[in-house]
Amino acid sequence: MPRILIIDDEKAIRNTLKEILEYENYQVDQAEDGPTGLDMLIRDKYDVVLCDIKMPKMDGIEVLERARIVAPDAAFIMVSAHGNVEMAVEATKKGAYDFLQKPPDLNRLLVTVRNALDRTKLVTETKTLKKKIAKSSEMVGNSAALGAVRKAIEKVAPTDARVLITGPNGAGKEMVARQLHELSNRNNGPIIEVNCAAIPSELIESELFGHEKGSFTSAVKQRIGKFEQADGGTLFLDEIGDMSLSAQAKVLRALQENKITRVGGEKEISVNVRVLAATNKDLMQEIADKNFREDLYHRLSVILIQVPALNDRREDIPALIEKFLQDIANDYGNKPKSIDAAALKYLQSLDWRGNIRELRNVVERLVIMSDATITESDAKAFAGK
Repeated sequence: MPRILIIDDEKAIRNTLKEILEYENYQVDQAEDGPTGLDMLIRDKYDVVLCDIKMPKMDGIEVLERARIVAPDAAFIMVSAHGNVEMAVEATKKGAYDFLQKPPDLNRLLVTVRNALDRTKLVTETKTLKKKIAKSSEMVGNSAALGAVRKAIEKVAPTDARVLITGPNGAGKEMVARQLHELSNRNNGPIIEVNCAAIPSELIESELFGHEKGSFTSAVKQRIGKFEQADGGTLFLDEIGDMSLSAQAKVLRALQENKITRVGGEKEISVNVRVLAATNKDLMQEIADKNFREDLYHRLSVILIQVPALNDRREDIPALIEKFLQDIANDYGNKPKSIDAAALKYLQSLDWRGNIRELRNVVERLVIMSDATITESDAKAFAGK
């Protein structure tokens, strides 16, 4: 049940609002002044706060400012009998969700509360999703090879330096990119991912830079490209070695000038984007074969991070398996299965050409096909080696 706190020095107003909101099945608490309201916000979690502005001891704007620290997720709706446009603007600048005049219109009040609750729910869901994404991109293991990658990420992430991430398929290059974004000053902005190998060469420019309506046969409306979508955040170009030479030329220009032009357009659009790139190819060989631009390589590889193959960090396999067992149990809604030492030792001895991605698939297969404890015989039967 959504929880609402009413902070108002007029008892009659508090009681009226409480009665209206409880009729709508909200759980409502009251505070007769600002300090009391703040104490309640510190002790309990509220989804929405209805706060009067003109109060003794502490006015509503001060309550709002202090509440942004102790209860940042609560949506504040400011209420006043002496409201004006300037007051409403000030309250909004301080972080209020909305502003209502006393006595509030019943329909307007209920609509505003419902919208504020939707906003609070969205904020909560976004934070939960960010935590889930951050956890899913967590790099597991204590090997020296992985430690070197972690150290590089910690040093590079706070900067805006471009990073080229190399390593075999399934080794975790995307995780490195996500960690770089999450630990950067751009983590409140988006991280936009583009798999250059999955997009046909004739569409990659439209995907990256967008297009204007009518610029080609199927361009029935204007499209915003990935560079513009990533403005203020991070653009991750995965499998950059598979990008066409014509698209490489445009990416190079975007990196040089921080400007892009949509396909079929003439206007230059400024973009503020940090570019991360990844590849499983030997780009120096691709340059020699004239498949990749050397000038683009040097633009992208300000920092190089080499992600080790799983075969080069076998000591991390037990920790990875334990994480996958927990993740798969969470996905299935089951209790995590255990794995015996002999099975772990056998899995550590295998050749993991598909790296972490292959290991995760094998663990999921073992969870499905095995009993409560995964044994060595299960591993030999279902690992597919």
